[in-house]
Amino acid sequence: MRTPIVRFLAFSAFLFVHASTSAQTPAPAPPPPPWSGTLSAGLALTGGNTDTTTFNLAFDVQSDKTRRNVLKAEGLNIRSSRDGEEIVDRSSFSVRDEFSLTSRTYVFGQFQYLRDAFKSIDYLLSPTGGIGYKVINTDLTTLTVDAALGGVFEKNPGLDRRSDGAITTSEKVSHKLGTATVTQSVTALWVATDFEDALYTFQAGIAADVWTRVQLKVDFLDTYKTRPPGPLIQQNDTAFITSVAFKF
Repeated sequence: MRTPIVRFLAFSAFLFVHASTSAQTPAPAPPPPPWSGTLSAGLALTGGNTDTTTFNLAFDVQSDKTRRNVLKAEGLNIRSSRDGEEIVDRSSFSVRDEFSLTSRTYVFGQFQYLRDAFKSIDYLLSPTGGIGYKVINTDLTTLTVDAALGGVFEKNPGLDRRSDGAITTSEKVSHKLGTATVTQSVTALWVATDFEDALYTFQAGIAADVWTRVQLKVDFLDTYKTRPPGPLIQQNDTAFITSVAFKF
């Protein structure tokens, strides 16, 4: 028969083991939010010999990326004036629906919109669908490439609307460096019947966390159109964009 001391020691050991096991079991992680993204805005003013004003507004949003079907959207508007006269007026928007076939391969449908007053583009619309591959897919680094087929519809001032088939490709990189995130992307859109008629877009940037939900962002945007609508319109446009972003 066990003595009271033996029973007490055995019970104490049981409580110790149970407490240690409970302490080592991590609490379950909260479920990811159904939607996440950022909303950013920037304003630059200069005065003196030349008065300039530059304003930009942007957003990006995506549904729960742990699910098989992910919806993404992003938009950007840039306006700039010098001495009261507009010199930049550009808006872009895209929405994409991705469906994972495997852990790395996905198919998608996408719609892109561009309006650029100083490139004489009233609107450029391009609905496409294709396939993509996640070359790198870790918590720190992602690298994706994709290709798609579809159509392109472009309207320029004083000209009839043009429509044709379209071929698109893109490459996107994101890498976390401590509290900062570096991004880079390249997209290309070719007119299917004339590959010399194309639109290329390059963007690179860095976003650094300032507070829990606030970032400072700096981006460089380069847009190149091989065949602008008029002989006086330059093919290449660049922009440096600084903004404050609010994460949600």
